Amino acid sequence: MWAKYDGICEIKAITNAQNWRYWADKQLYRAKQEHNDVSFDDRKKYLKHRAFEIVADQTGKVMDPNVLTIVWARRFAGYKRAELLTRDHKRFEALLNNPKYPVQIIWAGKPYPLDFPAITDFNHLVSLSKQYKNVAVCTGYELALSKRLKQAADVWLNNPRVPREASGTSGMTAAMNGAVNLSTNDGWICEFVNNGNNGFVVPPVDYMNMHVEEQDKYDLNKLYEILENEILPLYYNNFDTWRHIVKNGMRDVQFAFDSNRMVEEYYEILYK
Repeated sequence: MWAKYDGICEIKAITNAQNWRYWADKQLYRAKQEHNDVSFDDRKKYLKHRAFEIVADQTGKVMDPNVLTIVWARRFAGYKRAELLTRDHKRFEALLNNPKYPVQIIWAGKPYPLDFPAITDFNHLVSLSKQYKNVAVCTGYELALSKRLKQAADVWLNNPRVPREASGTSGMTAAMNGAVNLSTNDGWICEFVNNGNNGFVVPPVDYMNMHVEEQDKYDLNKLYEILENEILPLYYNNFDTWRHIVKNGMRDVQFAFDSNRMVEEYYEILYK
């Protein structure tokens, strides 16, 4: 950012983190450590079922814990592109109505009161959700709802416009609750994702030389390709491999992106 200026201080990077002790589902981690796949699967299904009670209470939509669940939940802001998947209506319809690979999608969050474009995006999704039994939009992103939605997620969708995401820590806590990250290559994801091993990432390109419309079109196409060709077939046809990816994400996020590591880095790199 500042390379063209003379006489500036060194800019040091310290990636944000999340508190594993607060966010992680301990029973899920225990089943993972004990290599008890039956208990692991049962616990994740229970977490989804419990979270879906909140979704039903808010929206009247009854979600199925046996169906792959995509969740986008965070602060609404233009660069985060909450409604990106809906921009290709044909593919969106096909995703929602695929009898072989059923999907359900939950959006949640809040825009700032005067962020009118973000408010428009939120209202658009609420209106759109009324057309589908397997799409819901929840209001709010307080701690309790945030945690429940991460437990509900099989896929934690994160598609900010590169390079505008500072960190994007919601994906960390999603991984701590057995969700697989699907993201554009921005924020903490650049340091975390080993594509196809602990999550999925849109292949990075030279975004700086792209117009916004080109970038949005590229990211949208790649997200659908990953969902259609990798995530859905894995979840429904090769669940053992899917579970392995889930566990890899839980393992990789636990220490490298825990708040203890972050505090130590602030002390050692910045303050000492």
